[in-house]
Amino acid sequence: MICRNCGTEIADKALICYRCGTATTEAKFKPTAPKQRLSLPLVASVIVLVLMVIGALYIGRTVPGDTPRLLGWVAVAVVAVGVAILAYVRRR
Repeated sequence: MICRNCGTEIADKALICYRCGTATTEAKFKPTAPKQRLSLPLVASVIVLVLMVIGALYIGRTVPGDTPRLLGWVAVAVVAVGVAILAYVRRR
């Protein structure tokens, strides 16, 4: 068999030319391009960060010592849920 690229004599059962590396036959399977998708960890991180900033701004606007105890626990719960969401998204 003659290489179609460089003209070198190669074995009849050769898959590639030993001299130039050109394939002797066309590929049977062509790989598909990976699908582009939005990065979930990035989106989740941004959402959690925005929620924490909004909570911090709200708590910062209240009078010191006047913050209800429930509001503090809600802030802690929001942060805990945010961390859980980030852990879940990164695990996937």
